[in-house]
Amino acid sequence: MALTIISLIKQVPLPSEMRMGEDGLMDRTKAKSIINIDCSFGLEAGLQLKKQYPDARLIVCSMGPKSFENSLRTAVSMGYDEAYLLSDRKLGGSDTYATGLAISTMLKHLGFTKDSKEPFIILAGRQTSDGDTAHVPSQVAEKIGIPQATFVESVKADGAGNVIAKRIIEGGYQILKLPIPCVISLTPTGIPPRKPSLSGAIKARNLQITTFGIDDIGLGTEKIGINGSPTIVVKVVNIVSERPPIVMSEGHNEAALVDSLIVNLKKGGNVLEKKEKVDKKEIEYPDFPDKDFRNGARGILTWAELTNGKISRPSLELLTPARNLANQLGNDTKVMTLIIGKNVKPFAQTLIEHGSDEVIIVENEKLEEYLVMPFSSVIAQVIKERNPEIALFAATTSGRELAPRIGMKTDSGVTADCTGLEIGEYIDKKEKVIYKPILESRRPTYGESKLATILGFVCPQISTARAGTFEVPVVVEGRKGIVSYFNPVLEDKDFVVEIVKTERGEGGLQNLFSADIIITGGRGTTGDNLALIKSLAAELKKQGVNAEWASSRPVVDEGVAEYARQVGQTGKTIRPKIYVAVGVSGAIQHIAGMKESEKIIAIDHNPKAHIFNYADFGIVGEYTDIVPELIERVKAGFKFGIEAKKN
Repeated sequence: MALTIISLIKQVPLPSEMRMGEDGLMDRTKAKSIINIDCSFGLEAGLQLKKQYPDARLIVCSMGPKSFENSLRTAVSMGYDEAYLLSDRKLGGSDTYATGLAISTMLKHLGFTKDSKEPFIILAGRQTSDGDTAHVPSQVAEKIGIPQATFVESVKADGAGNVIAKRIIEGGYQILKLPIPCVISLTPTGIPPRKPSLSGAIKARNLQITTFGIDDIGLGTEKIGINGSPTIVVKVVNIVSERPPIVMSEGHNEAALVDSLIVNLKKGGNVLEKKEKVDKKEIEYPDFPDKDFRNGARGILTWAELTNGKISRPSLELLTPARNLANQLGNDTKVMTLIIGKNVKPFAQTLIEHGSDEVIIVENEKLEEYLVMPFSSVIAQVIKERNPEIALFAATTSGRELAPRIGMKTDSGVTADCTGLEIGEYIDKKEKVIYKPILESRRPTYGESKLATILGFVCPQISTARAGTFEVPVVVEGRKGIVSYFNPVLEDKDFVVEIVKTERGEGGLQNLFSADIIITGGRGTTGDNLALIKSLAAELKKQGVNAEWASSRPVVDEGVAEYARQVGQTGKTIRPKIYVAVGVSGAIQHIAGMKESEKIIAIDHNPKAHIFNYADFGIVGEYTDIVPELIERVKAGFKFGIEAKKN
């Protein structure tokens, strides 16, 4: 039988046109909409696979209101054959769990199951610009019961019933071989999506789009919509910069501009004006009874990810919010950390000294390397036995695909990429109860312009924490804790994905978290392949300064820098003492990864570049003029005010 290629797409509002509603939530009704950027790369990947299989059937699917037909017709005009839309008012307000459930149910209704005789591949974008969760591909794969690969740059079929995918991982990439059927989610670093053709546009205009309601596909209302979803958004606020006005360098040439920067740095820059505090109205708590929804679930579980034979820094960072949450919950709430692999017992004491009360060890040769299917199965088994109220994962490429797959197994909601985790309460005026204690997960969304607070009502309450957001806990040498072992049931069906190759180097990854100065090159620095950026960082190192170089996402997309050095929402979150952004436009997604830096210096030839709105010091000038001047000053002893490392 011919291969069927299914592309899942979403129509998203332009973030710049989103408005806050009177209820404190986002109103997208009047915003212009487009096909989500990542989804468009998934569409193109399907069209590229069609070249290998000319007889392949191309299907595009979406879930949303009737207006989503516009995007489906765009996909058809690009070359797709059939279009299906799941549209029902009862789906309104669905979280990612409910969305994954609904889409997978529609696909099963169309005949695409794990036992289907017809071979098929499901393609999707890595994540959507309005939610940025990267959940749905994992959830669809889990619900259908098929393998997956996420954060994939390129995909091709091998002609023997398998898909070969190049997947981004921290510090490098992996080549995976997945049996068909499978789910693949694409990053926007592959082949750019083509434009619709004239003949395609005519075809799209005349095509009858098949629209389903939930009754058509046999989906009940228990786990969909705002009432059936395990998580809800309770508040959205604008993210406002807390930096004082920028100090711009003045001068008629590059030497004078750099002189001005040095003087301004010594002066310390501007000071943020203190605004008078506005008295907030005290929250009136109704006389409702408390409701503990945890049903006996207790404790916090974290997962310790291993990278290059070490516990990854983000996994250690995770223990900071875990301990904080445990302290807020009280009653001797225990922090448990699960570590999976081969010969991993020696890591147990390190985790205990960083704050774990118990380290749960799963050792098996088959689990030496991370794969989402067996690892999600193991963790779900541990959750079933230990019944934690909260489960936390680092928002690495592995954590971001693992958490939603586990959430689907446990019927739990997942909140992605959190920058704040606290214990709070929720007043339910409809039920007339106060849910407490409940995990409040805060995460940036809508292109990092808003901060959403999300609550989960099914245990474990699952969240992923953005790497670099939390500090690594202070080590308490000799701290005592429990080391226990768990023997999971391993099934052959979970080991069908083969790791063909892994390329992982340090690639500056660890030093990006600890460097005092980071020099970042943006799109405006690719003319020399970041040579001057690297030279400036190298000269600072020669002066004994802990410096490193990094890049913005467009530079990675062009293949000039590796993903491990990308700073931003989909890269690393860092907080150096000095951050120098050169040729970086200042997209809000990039700002998300560096806004916690102590001092930010922006250099760009465009005086209206957005980056200047977020910097402390700025120079308007050409990259090829300013950076060589800075290199000469560093050779003469200038260190941006940072003391050299002592030998």
